[in-house]
Amino acid sequence: MDKETTYVKVNPDSPSSEGVREAGRILREGGLVAFPTETVYGLGASALNPRAVAEIFKAKGRPDDNPLIVHISDKNQVPDLTDEITVQTGRLMEAFWPGPLTIVLHKKPVVPDVVTAGLHTVAVRIPDHPVALEIIKAAGVPVAAPSANSSGKPSPTTAEHVLRDLEGKIDMIVDGGACRVGLESTVIDMTSEPPVILRPGGISREDIEGVLGHVETDINQVSSTGTPRSPGVKYKHYAPKAKVIVVTGDDYAKIFARIAELVSEYRSAAKRVGILASAEMARGYCADEVFPVGSRTRLETVAQNLFYGLRFLDGADVDVIIAEGYPETGIGSAIMNRLIKAAGGRVIYV
Repeated sequence: MDKETTYVKVNPDSPSSEGVREAGRILREGGLVAFPTETVYGLGASALNPRAVAEIFKAKGRPDDNPLIVHISDKNQVPDLTDEITVQTGRLMEAFWPGPLTIVLHKKPVVPDVVTAGLHTVAVRIPDHPVALEIIKAAGVPVAAPSANSSGKPSPTTAEHVLRDLEGKIDMIVDGGACRVGLESTVIDMTSEPPVILRPGGISREDIEGVLGHVETDINQVSSTGTPRSPGVKYKHYAPKAKVIVVTGDDYAKIFARIAELVSEYRSAAKRVGILASAEMARGYCADEVFPVGSRTRLETVAQNLFYGLRFLDGADVDVIIAEGYPETGIGSAIMNRLIKAAGGRVIYV
């Protein structure tokens, strides 16, 4: 381990504290700080310091052609990063900021190429978390921050997750409690016409179309050089150590029956099986571990607990994780995106 990682707790209800001020100082001086947002924990560095940003990639083991999101604390900071703020972009900011929406815009030269993976665009958002906002204000600089986990693992939704992955690799972890949304932000490219959703997340396509009208979706979009236009679209993501299989369809009874068959098959082969189950069906399963992730009637609870559940089952040393699928509407689209990524495309339709 190269660094001594300081761990501080901050009360989200009164985030102004010595710990927050110290986090701001570390960021301003080129260090790395993990902090809570409403989506997942982020690993921050000054977005204007190329050396500091390069340390993010080193700490995470993240490919350097994977662009980062720049976090700011006020809409007035957007012109520091881009010259182009259209009427449509302004509507999105007004409707969803602070919040789990990242907007891709043409960048100014002040934004280092290491932040954008050499692209001529920059991804920007204002997080909706009091601790994150206070830290960014204290830093006095925009903060580049991907999720605060080892690259490829499930994103961290608690400070304990960050500690397990990054202790000794970063300067500070700020514990502000569990994340409210539990999935990363939606990313929308406003340099395209019509706008294109590059990654589904905490704001649904339906919500965005309520503000802008028609938008496209392209979750596999890469630039002409092969660089992903958004985080979370090119590489293996969100994956635990265990093999993940998703079973989905319109008939919940068929989902349950197929999962029960798979559990029997794997346990007959002496494999430990974990199930990422809806609250409605969790009690009916017979497996080594069952994690009730949330209710099918309130998909926001599934989103909130998804990464926590994947990490819990991995910690239980299961060999296989079988996950129920969900309708791909609203936040269900983001849930399924993360599950399919975690499964490496191993999806059974029933």
